[in-house]
Amino acid sequence: MRHNEPVSHIMSSELLTVHGAQKVSEVYELLAENRIHHVPVVDGKVLVGLISSTDIIKLSLDAYGTPDSDNKEYLDSQFSIDKVMSTDLVTVKPDDSIRSAAEALSTGTHHSLPVVDGDGKLMGIVTTTDLVNYLLAQY
Repeated sequence: MRHNEPVSHIMSSELLTVHGAQKVSEVYELLAENRIHHVPVVDGKVLVGLISSTDIIKLSLDAYGTPDSDNKEYLDSQFSIDKVMSTDLVTVKPDDSIRSAAEALSTGTHHSLPVVDGDGKLMGIVTTTDLVNYLLAQY
């Protein structure tokens, strides 16, 4: 295992992204259809936020505490992407070490790290799954 291997070696670089004008229900469908848990929100190519399936599920719980799959109209009328997305993000650069990404993910606060260049342009994303797959390949 190389100690200074860069994040760019394990990041996912072919990303689905969304923009602030999209409907919350569209983002939820995108996450579900592609079996992903996080999607970056961009303005052009610049990262402005991140939405997780958990963020949307929390909004869509009905009065009994279970997800209501028929509440798209409610989601879209009550919430916008910029109100749902997380903006307090921990990011890494493509040349940051995998170790530094692992340290950031090990806090348990975040389950994905957007990878951005010096101008904030989204380059990729590293998830806990990417990190586990990297570790499995080493052993």
